[in-house]
Amino acid sequence: MKLTEGTSFDQIKSDGYIAGVRDVSIDVFQGEILVIMGLSGSGKSTLVRCFSRLHDITGGEIIVDGQNIMDLSERDLINLRREKMGMVFQSFGLLPHRTVLENVSFPLEMRGQDRYVRRARALEVIKLVGLEGREEYFPRELSGGQQQRVGIARSLAIEPDIWFLDEPFSALDPLIRREMQDEFLRLQEILGKTIVFITHDFDEALRLADRIAIMKDGAIEQCDTPDQIVLHPATEYVRKFTEEIDKARVVHAEVLIEPGLVGEGEPVPAGATVHNLARGLINDQRDVIPVTKQGTLIGAFKRQTVLDILLGPS
Repeated sequence: MKLTEGTSFDQIKSDGYIAGVRDVSIDVFQGEILVIMGLSGSGKSTLVRCFSRLHDITGGEIIVDGQNIMDLSERDLINLRREKMGMVFQSFGLLPHRTVLENVSFPLEMRGQDRYVRRARALEVIKLVGLEGREEYFPRELSGGQQQRVGIARSLAIEPDIWFLDEPFSALDPLIRREMQDEFLRLQEILGKTIVFITHDFDEALRLADRIAIMKDGAIEQCDTPDQIVLHPATEYVRKFTEEIDKARVVHAEVLIEPGLVGEGEPVPAGATVHNLARGLINDQRDVIPVTKQGTLIGAFKRQTVLDILLGPS
């Protein structure tokens, strides 16, 4: 259904249609990991497919490096995806008759790059994801985690500026999933990509995200840092999402700072979580605790704020 001016989403619903994405306005900053999460059917995968114009939107703009990609021709759009965007999906999508090396070099082959150039690049990213020595294996000879690494390597082979990952670890066993999260964070520390990562697992989102966007019925309920989402949920829906989360393991000292407070004595590091600080602060008699970041004093917070997070409000 094509939206026309004046058509409301309530009207769409009453006519038997579903709005995949509605009223979404969001910025993705260079070098950040933005995690989009929500229940099945919330619109998160649809939104990411809109970002790359795998789905055309019925209204609005999608700006990449200052250019509205809705204005691009089919040819220019294909070139944009090939040159700037990497994509990894839940299904690995590996070519079963091709080796690891051939799978990883496949997008470079589609670009028409020289055989030796694409082989060298493929070997480089295979080493990066920890599969060195398995270049001549076929997908059937690999574990699920190794197959996922091949998919990640293939998407990295084109050296994308923007990386879209749609629940890439959801089919993996918990232990392998944790290992892949570690690997993902290691890669991001090295590469510094702009990443949009979809998951329905809040623990995974908290572990990976610089910011989290929580979706419901095609709309974004809240987009903020993990600390702010668990401390200050914007809606009842977000509150229910976060109510079982151990806030002490998520909230960092720097977000507890209050303007005007001055603390004395030994400071705590800005990046320490409440959980990290708990034992020391329970026995600390100071009312106000100073905070430092990279050796510089940046403020202070009330000790009672930490106790409230640990034990609940008095």
